[in-house]
Amino acid sequence: MNKRTIIITWLLALLPLAAVAVLYGRLPGRIPTHWDINGTVTYGSKSTIWMVAGLSPLMTVLFGVLPKIDPRRKNYAKFQEYYDGFRIVMLLFLLVLTGVILSESLSPGHISVGRVISICVGILFVYIGNILPKIKNNFFMGIKTPWTLSDPDVWNRSNRLGGRLFFWFGLAFAVGGLFLPETANFVILMIGVVAISALPTLMSYVWYRQKSSDKEE
Repeated sequence: MNKRTIIITWLLALLPLAAVAVLYGRLPGRIPTHWDINGTVTYGSKSTIWMVAGLSPLMTVLFGVLPKIDPRRKNYAKFQEYYDGFRIVMLLFLLVLTGVILSESLSPGHISVGRVISICVGILFVYIGNILPKIKNNFFMGIKTPWTLSDPDVWNRSNRLGGRLFFWFGLAFAVGGLFLPETANFVILMIGVVAISALPTLMSYVWYRQKSSDKEE
């Protein structure tokens, strides 16, 4: 990671903490911490916002450590650009999340939280879908099953499939966030999560078995 990327990463990581530090004195004693699919709000102590804002620097440190402890650390150089990009996108997502909580704490009802989060999660999924086929074999990022980790070709095919699923379900979820009722859009999310989890896993096994059978023949 070059110096410019490091600076951008840490600026984004510390920005939520800076925003909380500036606005903390204006926050009410209890702030919104969770919204269900019906828009019902759960409240918690305002000190909770420090934990939310603290996720960004914690994640930044974690993303710096993971490549160093991965047994396949050498592969990170092959997708470093996408690894760094994912880190920045995740930090932007956490920044938006912190901003939403601060906004709803100071001006409740000012924004449609469900729609904002749906659009952001959808965009995040679309981004993951675009980079997933470019991720090389490793233990921390990508579609990781015993079969993808055992065979580079199965890894590539499974991550291409996962990338397409992430992209299309992410796009559907983001568009649904604009036009669909939140309950209906939640159904899209759940179907997407199940499909993204199950299909690449199943197909990685199928493709691995096919390759094993071909070798035996």
